[in-house]
Amino acid sequence: MITIDILCRTVSGLQPDEVEQWVGNAWLHAEGAPGHYRFRAIDAARVRLIHELRHDMGIDDEALPVVLSLVDQLYAARRQMHRLRRAVEEAAPDEVRQAILGVLAGSLK
Repeated sequence: MITIDILCRTVSGLQPDEVEQWVGNAWLHAEGAPGHYRFRAIDAARVRLIHELRHDMGIDDEALPVVLSLVDQLYAARRQMHRLRRAVEEAAPDEVRQAILGVLAGSLK
């Protein structure tokens, strides 16, 4: 688990009060109590994303929830596509896999 102190040392310009606010805004998941939050690696990656969106790209507090929601939807769609690909690779007969590849190749033209 990663502490706020470690996050602030690894993300240039990040302040602990920012991270606390992001948790309070439900933009970020943390375990523990305020002042003693702990983060998983995926949450630390989200901290870096939020920091970049706010500081490097100038996304304000009103727009950030929309951007984060869209990013979350994109990642959910990617996970679903990976599951679908695995299911087709593992369960579909070869002729079904070939037909799917043919349809996909046609849609790329």
